[in-house]
Amino acid sequence: MFLIELTYKVPFSEIEPFMPEHLAFVERGYASGHFLASGRKVPRTGGLIFCQADNREAVEKLMQEDPFVYQDLVELRVVEFVASRAVEGMKGLLE
Repeated sequence: MFLIELTYKVPFSEIEPFMPEHLAFVERGYASGHFLASGRKVPRTGGLIFCQADNREAVEKLMQEDPFVYQDLVELRVVEFVASRAVEGMKGLLE
């Protein structure tokens, strides 16, 4: 399991034009089964994505398809963790 943190490096006005392409990227991540949850941080300084993948390298490769990343608009941080507990509706994360 991975937590992906995106932190804006530029003002939101420079992020906004790439938002439709970023959202399409996120949709592809859900469709492929990689993304489990996502959303913006509060305050709006970036976003977080819960991701499942075989390894860190796969996550980093996947994230190179995000326009926020390849346009160098965000700082990308990938944190790997092992889920040891989950609420009933998320027990599948423990497998």
